[in-house]
This record gives sequence, structure tokens and C-alpha cells, in this order.
Amino acid sequence: MSLKRKLLSAAAIAPFVFVLLPASTAHAHGYVSSPASRQAQCAARVVSCGAIQWEPQSVEGPKGLRSCSGGNAGFAELDDDNKGWQVTPVGRSLNLTWRITAAHATSTWEYYIGSTRVAVFNDGGARPGSTVNHTINLNGYSGKQKLLAVWNIADTANAFYSCIDINVS
Repeated sequence: MSLKRKLLSAAAIAPFVFVLLPASTAHAHGYVSSPASRQAQCAARVVSCGAIQWEPQSVEGPKGLRSCSGGNAGFAELDDDNKGWQVTPVGRSLNLTWRITAAHATSTWEYYIGSTRVAVFNDGGARPGSTVNHTINLNGYSGKQKLLAVWNIADTANAFYSCIDINVS
């Protein structure tokens, strides 16, 4: 085979090779790592999940949503309350840690149980470090609850979403 034919063959095959290569993990954003959020459980293979296991930090969607998936159809399994999520026993005070992989300017961090906002922290545009810690007061709640954590970005219309299954005693 001539050199010209070899080069043409290689050029014809190249696009298919890139399609078959695994996608790299996105290097952006953040999620609640402790207690283990639903996407943290997926990443640790505690619960069998799809694409979110490789991108736990990528649950991003428009601000104002109340879903674990952030409205992202590719991560819809995070909205499934019957998937077998591990439930973390907690007291009336809950310490949470966000793992940050890209430090976006932050307006607020919000926490919801059902439709009730149980805490808000205003960062006024500050950029977080590699972790962010918050303590949430859970007085008035007991039993199994789903806590929605929302990181509202200051300079975009988006937020990052993370759900944590807890049992308040």
C-alpha cells in the first residue's frame, strides 16, 4: 500500500477512534461529599448509577429548581427516591461538606427539606476553596428526610444541586 493510501486510510478512521474513546471526567463545579450525597454514593459505587458516577460534580441547572438532578435528564436517576440511597443518621445539627472542583463566584448556598428552606448562607460573590462547610439546624424535623443542597453561582443563571438522605433523631 502506498504512503498516500495509508495516510488517507488513517484520516478516514480517525473520527471513529475518537468516538470510541471514553469521555474524560469534567473538571468543574461541586457536590456535597459529607454526609454522602446521592451523587457521592454513585461516585463511590455504593449505589449503581449511570453517567453521574464519573461526574458527581456536574449536577448543574438553572437556579430555582427543587430536583436532585438539577433538571438534567442525564442525571434523572438522582430524583428516584426508591433507588436504595444510603440514609445517614444525624442529630438536630448537621455538618455538611461540599467538595469544590471549580471555584465559581458564589451568591448563596441554600438548603431545603421539601419546599421549606431550612438554611441559607450568603457568600456575596466570594470564591470558595476546595471545600466548604456549613452547619444546618434541623430543629423541627425528625425521621427520614431528603435534604436538597443548592449552590447558587453569582455570575451565571445556574446553580449546582445535591441531595442527601438523612434520618434526623
